[in-house]
Amino acid sequence: MSVAAVAHSLRLYHAPARRPALDAFHARFLAAGELAFDVGAHVGDRAASFSRLGARVIAIEPQPPLLRALRLLFRRDARVTLRPVLLGEAPGRATLRLNTANPTVATVSDAFIAAADGAPGWEGQSWDAALDCEVTTLDALIAAHGEPSFCKIDVEGHEAAVLAGLSRPLRTLSFEFTTIQRDVAGAALARLVALGYRHFNACLGESMEWAFPAAVAAAEMGAWLGALPAEANSGDVYASLEPERLRA
Repeated sequence: MSVAAVAHSLRLYHAPARRPALDAFHARFLAAGELAFDVGAHVGDRAASFSRLGARVIAIEPQPPLLRALRLLFRRDARVTLRPVLLGEAPGRATLRLNTANPTVATVSDAFIAAADGAPGWEGQSWDAALDCEVTTLDALIAAHGEPSFCKIDVEGHEAAVLAGLSRPLRTLSFEFTTIQRDVAGAALARLVALGYRHFNACLGESMEWAFPAAVAAAEMGAWLGALPAEANSGDVYASLEPERLRA
């Protein structure tokens, strides 16, 4: 992974102009002293936002160059704890496929790489390196660090597997979806319903704007995901036990 690729991500995601909107959006999920999990922390813009709100943060990121950047970013922030692991359905080990030119799309999922091959908007992406990683689960993280008030999951096609490692609903969580793998989004949504979630909303891309003015049921969320044009590319689905947190 090149220094230039990491530096580009740092400039893009930590741009000072992004911070007010990011913090205002996350303030509906977190208060000072609460706990957040940032699963797939990348360069830590979400973890930094959670910390600015006064939350404690467990940031999950196994890629060594990104870990070095995160250690520098949070070296004076006692609220942020870094864990260099992957999450999945069960403890073990897995191979993380790395895209050295675009570290934000590292993935455990061969199906994700296959879906990206030739897809509009994914041209030129190459997974050209690999890293053997420890795998743990959301349940194990909760046992070690406590139950988070908010959990963000962004793991490039591995979201349903991460949610399979959770046995009880959290107050609020989010998972990333892509239009090249709507089946993964559907499986993640079904897992959340099985856990007991009934209230959902979503944001496209990095917009931090709700797709619906108020929370919707799983069936409506699933229909919305299915109807998105391919060029919508990606976004995040949010689920909460408290529907008022998902209101515009």
